[in-house]
Amino acid sequence: MKDAYGREINYLRLSITDLCNLRCRYCMPEEGIPKRAHRDILTLEEIDEIVSAYVKLGINKVRITGGEPLARKGIVSLIEKISRHSEIKDFALTTNGTYLKTMAKDLRAAGLHRVNISIDTLDEKKYAAMTRGGKLKDVLLGIEKAKEAGLGPIKLNAVLIGGFNDDEIEKFVSLTEQEPIDVRFIELMPIGEVANWSLKNFLPNEYVLEKVPSLRKLKNADPSSPATLYQLPRAKGKIGLISPISCKFCSACNRVRITSEGKLKHCLHSNEEFDLKKVLREGGDLTEFLKYVILKKPQQHQIEAGDFIARNMVQVGG
Repeated sequence: MKDAYGREINYLRLSITDLCNLRCRYCMPEEGIPKRAHRDILTLEEIDEIVSAYVKLGINKVRITGGEPLARKGIVSLIEKISRHSEIKDFALTTNGTYLKTMAKDLRAAGLHRVNISIDTLDEKKYAAMTRGGKLKDVLLGIEKAKEAGLGPIKLNAVLIGGFNDDEIEKFVSLTEQEPIDVRFIELMPIGEVANWSLKNFLPNEYVLEKVPSLRKLKNADPSSPATLYQLPRAKGKIGLISPISCKFCSACNRVRITSEGKLKHCLHSNEEFDLKKVLREGGDLTEFLKYVILKKPQQHQIEAGDFIARNMVQVGG
């Protein structure tokens, strides 16, 4: 499936809930967000129907996101449904890791391949402050259970935040030395209600290279990946720098996103959305609709022009 600019679209990101058990300061308001009525979000069957349609069009990479996807009732059943599509070669889930201590084994048995775990600090007090009450020990135990279950390679996502975790860069990088764990530093994005806060705390990913000059750039086997890869000499894991602000990767964008209420977003940083839930519930031809709207995917985002998305990060699946 190609868009109007000739980009091959093969990656689907599915947000299955916008609810989360944490309240990360760059992601959602302190009071959280209103809970949607069940009828207003996609059912598990509708999600699988969307996946089926996209698989027919060439999607072979699927990632489940949220909110916190492991908070969605029936998540293991959904993983089982999606894993039955043999065409999917890369099936992953992004999580804050707090539920993995009890769910990792079941997720692997259901057919999930791997997990990305969001962890912005290795300091217990700082973690509690940023997440407004989260416990770092739950995430660390979740990482261990994911390893034991075989949900790898494990990738740790750390949002780079000036004045918060910029003094922990070396510690994060050192995690890759002895274990095949990848750490990915992600630039803070101006999204939703916290857009101004994000701009004030923004650090470009070049800062990581300044702090750890021994990192060596690697050739990326996947040109569509947003991460530029680096590695310490003789390290088992890698470092990825994801720089949507300081270095656009729009020309190689291969993804589309679905929100929990069934809105198709071609770009994380655009307010344009297409209602798939309406197509499904009114008996429309979903496959034909997807083929039509892929031609609406924009050539690039316009963050530098001040065109920030109105939703909070937790509502669009990141």
